[in-house]
Amino acid sequence: MRTTRRRVGMALVAATWLALGPSVVVAQPLSPLRVRGVIEKIDEGVLTIRTRDGQSVVIQVSHNRSMIAVTRASLADIKPGMYVGVPAVPQPGGVLKARGVVLFPEAGRGANEGHYPWDLTADSMMTNATVVSMVSQASGQLLTLKHKDGETRIVVPSDAPIVALLPGDWTLIAVGAAVFGPARQSADGTISAQRLMIGKDGVVPPM
Repeated sequence: MRTTRRRVGMALVAATWLALGPSVVVAQPLSPLRVRGVIEKIDEGVLTIRTRDGQSVVIQVSHNRSMIAVTRASLADIKPGMYVGVPAVPQPGGVLKARGVVLFPEAGRGANEGHYPWDLTADSMMTNATVVSMVSQASGQLLTLKHKDGETRIVVPSDAPIVALLPGDWTLIAVGAAVFGPARQSADGTISAQRLMIGKDGVVPPM
């Protein structure tokens, strides 16, 4: 049982490491991209995703790919010492405002640690780090996050979606489910998903 749990944990670490990390261009004929949207059609391992800009993207997903369940959580679930991922955007005065918070399982601690540009919006950043402290203020919870590059402070407003990551499977694949994940586009335009993070019970991945 312990070995099985370790394998599940390590698979989740590998999946989140790539899904919530900076894009790396490697020497191969595939271009990296991230897919965000809602499943609108399922056909034998081929998913049609309606993206945020209203486009339909067809991606191939094989049954040996990782599936991660994105589940609902709350601000109350965030505790000092937890490892989190926080997409955020700059505000006037240099303050960062969270667009959501992702709670990693303990097995995911250290995954893509750091503070780096993100593609949620043109000016967004991603911070994967350990929560050092939480301070309530008028604009929300002020998180101090410690990572290998230093410390980053981000305000989490009360309406920011908070989610947790759990091991998932193909039963999560359903029309209407919201998805996020890294993918690759080949020279002929074919898009294949490396792994998918799928919202459970109506959750929309905030990444």
